[in-house]
Amino acid sequence: MSCWNPKIEMMPRFELNNVQLKHLRAFAHKLYDQSHFYRERMVEAGVTPDDIVTLDDAVKLPFMMKKDLREIEQARLFMVSNNELVRYHASSGTTGRPTIVGYTQHDIDQWCESVARGLMSAGIGQQDIVQISYTYGLFTGGLGLHYGAERIGATVVPASTGNTERQIDLLKNLGVTAMACTPSYMMYLGETAQRMGVSIKNDTKLKIGVLGAEPWSEGMRERMQEWLGIKAINIYGTSELSGPLWCECSEQAGMHVWSDLTLAEIIDPKTSERLGPGEKGELVITMLQKEALPIIRYRTGDITTIDEERCACGRTHPRIGRITGRVDDMLIIRGINVFPSQVEYSLMTNPEVGNEFQIIVERTGALDDMTVRVELKPEAFTDNMAGIEKVRARVEHKLRSTLNIHANVELVEPGALPRFEGKAKRVIDKRKL
Repeated sequence: MSCWNPKIEMMPRFELNNVQLKHLRAFAHKLYDQSHFYRERMVEAGVTPDDIVTLDDAVKLPFMMKKDLREIEQARLFMVSNNELVRYHASSGTTGRPTIVGYTQHDIDQWCESVARGLMSAGIGQQDIVQISYTYGLFTGGLGLHYGAERIGATVVPASTGNTERQIDLLKNLGVTAMACTPSYMMYLGETAQRMGVSIKNDTKLKIGVLGAEPWSEGMRERMQEWLGIKAINIYGTSELSGPLWCECSEQAGMHVWSDLTLAEIIDPKTSERLGPGEKGELVITMLQKEALPIIRYRTGDITTIDEERCACGRTHPRIGRITGRVDDMLIIRGINVFPSQVEYSLMTNPEVGNEFQIIVERTGALDDMTVRVELKPEAFTDNMAGIEKVRARVEHKLRSTLNIHANVELVEPGALPRFEGKAKRVIDKRKL
């Protein structure tokens, strides 16, 4: 097993907690003393930096919400001069005005360090050729993975998104061994390669996919690994903080959160109370060493769990589980909470259906109706209507068992649903149109 920074990654837990507390206390003092905005926030919350004596005292600090970043004048949040800034990035702005994030060189270095640790823990090293198929530019995905891969000495192919046939040619001709993209794009890549007469599994050297930027299920991972012959590694990040940050190690048992750089918490999204290890809730992040745009207790909106047990790989840092959905992506259908990832999980248990699906929600009178459109696999799409009806009924039954609510199922032919080069758009909520 390889480590990028073994001294930190294998540090005994009690030492790691001391390092984390030291950074948290220094961070709270810095914001209180140097930022008028954060001082106001702490005064409103009735807390001073001296109240942070243990790591558990972090709950006394105020939250930061995404809407705060959009509504507050950015200049009030930055804590360095323009001369100290070396780069800007921005969130995608898909649910509102984009959030501008500034970086000092120290911020960039810490970001690269975090990604480098994660990539090496996943089995990527100096010998690898890594194709980055996340978007480059203001979006953090492409450059975040790019500089992290270069930091560990890997060779980088900055392919960005789009031009899928050319991406497949690059995979073959350059001997690419690892690829970073969204999970939905990895599946689309496999489909396109198949149409070109190329087997990702047999005709390329690809062995690892570093996949994130959208929720995906364990069922999707199993399909992908079997079909494409790769190890599918989950990665997590958020544009408002630093883009891609943490990924699974080769054990594939959760994404390591580097405690010397980050404090991660799980809270109940309704009550805001902190939850314990293993309990599912909203992920809250404090980046302990950010300079340009420091944020305390940022509520990400992502639903997950945290595991504080030592990983089988030997690393002592806590791990967050698979993101199962977002607080703001949750659908409420007739009083039942439904996440798109639950729908995907259920669909992937049916061997006849393909990888692409779409959820359509509309209101009929006073009631909500949900329809799930899902592609059949080519071998299952036949003229045997009775057989197809049996598949439809079985898929519908499994969805009801998973969601505890009825969903209409529409089976469509392979290739009928739209594909996306970035994040997949799974939900059409006509109640909001």
